[in-house]
Amino acid sequence: MNENLYAVIMAGGIGSRFWPVSTSDHPKQFHDMLGTGDTLIQKTFSRLNKLIPSKNLLILTNERYQDICLEQLPEIDASQLVLEPAMRNTAPCLLLSALKIYKENPEALILVAPSDHWIEDEDAFRTDVKICFEACRKDDVILTLGIEPTFPNTGYGYIENNKGDDSEIKKVVQFREKPDYETAKEFLAAGNYSWNAGIFIWSAKSILQAFETLMPDMHALFTQGIDLLNTSEEKSFIEKEYEKAENISIDYGILEKASNVFVKAATFDWNDLGTWGALHEKLEKDNANNAIVRAIPYIKKSNGNMVFTEKEKLVVMEGLDDYIVVDKENVLLIFPKEKEQDIKKLLSQVSQKFGKKYS
Repeated sequence: MNENLYAVIMAGGIGSRFWPVSTSDHPKQFHDMLGTGDTLIQKTFSRLNKLIPSKNLLILTNERYQDICLEQLPEIDASQLVLEPAMRNTAPCLLLSALKIYKENPEALILVAPSDHWIEDEDAFRTDVKICFEACRKDDVILTLGIEPTFPNTGYGYIENNKGDDSEIKKVVQFREKPDYETAKEFLAAGNYSWNAGIFIWSAKSILQAFETLMPDMHALFTQGIDLLNTSEEKSFIEKEYEKAENISIDYGILEKASNVFVKAATFDWNDLGTWGALHEKLEKDNANNAIVRAIPYIKKSNGNMVFTEKEKLVVMEGLDDYIVVDKENVLLIFPKEKEQDIKKLLSQVSQKFGKKYS
């Protein structure tokens, strides 16, 4: 394996649209959402570890998830966890991780990958990543992998590339926010838009230069502690300074402003597993289009349902179409699939009425 290759796994999200399985104490990335025997973060780690040495894999997460990360990923030690003492979106933690990696290896090339995506064709994924690593090694570029849109999805941001460019890696014209349905249809018809999957590749040098130029205050905040990073004093420095960082995403802070951002079209299948409906789409279905995870089904005259039980349990259903049915400990959710985007709001309402016990 190439010792200059590093990866940063983003594992700090709560995944509230997967409630009641995903909770603030135990988010979806630490669950076996597809019934494969591995949690989502374990699958992500395994996929990256086939290309990148274990010791070069960092996990960005909230400090409350330290123990569960170490439990689920025995291949790493605590020094590979970059723990956020405060929620500050993606720019601060990615800057901090880049500084830590650069201090260890100034020639480092870094892949940033979310912990909760599902990719089946891992060979194609690694081929794409290798091409991007090589481009970042040769040139001062910031790269992202764009997913070819298959329908006018309004739940993703889009990347517009240079339409007249026939290169494998194309210049990004602009990033577009989540569109309405009509705009999403226009993007698909144009043919030069891809979904923004949040998978980035850059050299440590290039991303740090981008932060120094475009976010100088944040860059100065963290570089003042460069001598403390990767030492026993790192934790106290981060706890003191991290909350001073601006709460901003890498997309807003860097990618939408930098002039050297490029996109490569992904050749692999991809699902961000953001909702119960996305999980239903990914799983195998029975003859009535019901997707079942762990449940022992006895289902009649019911179509298009997403059924998920935490343990093996007999589930008897009749006359129910297009519902999300989730059984977890002290919560049973039976909710229309067409309203899945309301689950985040539903969780807020449940929390207000019943407190943290159920959320």
